[in-house]
Amino acid sequence: MRQVIISILGILIIGAGYLGKEKLASTEKPQRQKSKKSISTVFTQLVEIGDTPITITASGNLAARDRIEIFSEVQGIFEHSDKMFKPGVRYAEGDVLIRLNSEELRANLRSQKSNLYNQLVSMLPDLKFDYPEAFDKWQAYINVFDENQILKPLPEPSSDREKLFVAGRNVASTWYTIKNSEERLTKYNIYAPFSGVLTEASIDKGALVRAGQKLGEFINPNVYELEVAVNSSYVDLLKVGGVVVLHNVERTKTWSGRITRINSLVNPNTQTIQAFIQVNGSGLREGMYLEADLKAKNEANTFEISRKLIVDNKKVFVVKGDRLELTEIEPVHFTDKTAVIRGLEDGVEILERTLPGAYDGMQIKRFEK
Repeated sequence: MRQVIISILGILIIGAGYLGKEKLASTEKPQRQKSKKSISTVFTQLVEIGDTPITITASGNLAARDRIEIFSEVQGIFEHSDKMFKPGVRYAEGDVLIRLNSEELRANLRSQKSNLYNQLVSMLPDLKFDYPEAFDKWQAYINVFDENQILKPLPEPSSDREKLFVAGRNVASTWYTIKNSEERLTKYNIYAPFSGVLTEASIDKGALVRAGQKLGEFINPNVYELEVAVNSSYVDLLKVGGVVVLHNVERTKTWSGRITRINSLVNPNTQTIQAFIQVNGSGLREGMYLEADLKAKNEANTFEISRKLIVDNKKVFVVKGDRLELTEIEPVHFTDKTAVIRGLEDGVEILERTLPGAYDGMQIKRFEK
């Protein structure tokens, strides 16, 4: 009995499988849909051939046009300054930047003037008897002689004999020695040559200053110069007095400058020349980094595009119907963002923005503006 049941179950399973197979075979398979080809949408622009101004972008750091490095020619103690001798302090023209103690030299100078006075007085009797015509002018010179004042020039001799007589008394030699000391005395005071600001100070009051020591730097913060390097091929196009637009790196601020000097020397390594641009205005600081846009010349029969549109440095995509065509052009000038090109006809349609994966013959459609 058991064997009969197993046989019947086997027959039923085989029959069910056969029926399932027939049903699956009669079911139609769905047709696969063909994938649609993707067509890129592009932005285009029309070429307008004309004269394109070539602008050279150069950069550099601002430096004050009027600048002095403060050095001492004499030795002494830093005694006085009209204002605090610190970076950032402003001085008016004529203010005392540094005054060194000069009492020793002043005492020595008074002693030298006293000796000269004695020499002059001692020769008056001889002048009165031997050169009476010269007595009055030497007497007048002695009458106004003041040891605390700047030494006045000696009277001019009326004759060669008088000149030899005065020279024999060493009057002229003593006078020149005193004038040398007076000149040296002026070096103990350093005055501001113009209104400006200290940018560097290396000593404090009470410090010993030695001859030849650098004491600081002083600049005029109202007028600056920008030194830029320009390709030597444009040297004939730059003119002294030409107006230049300056801007910061972010291009958020602009200033107007003027070319004041052009160096005649060409750097043999970079083949560039130095041009100096004078500029003033608010917001400028010593050492600030600026860029200058120098208008060099106009290139005829050209068009300016984004340099990203150039392929292999000499080709661009031209739109012909609904396809792209790679066309050779002649690059004339490159900036950091644009390129001036020649070789396209007026009215030709080209890409306005780059198209990733673009190739010659690629099918496209225009963006409807």
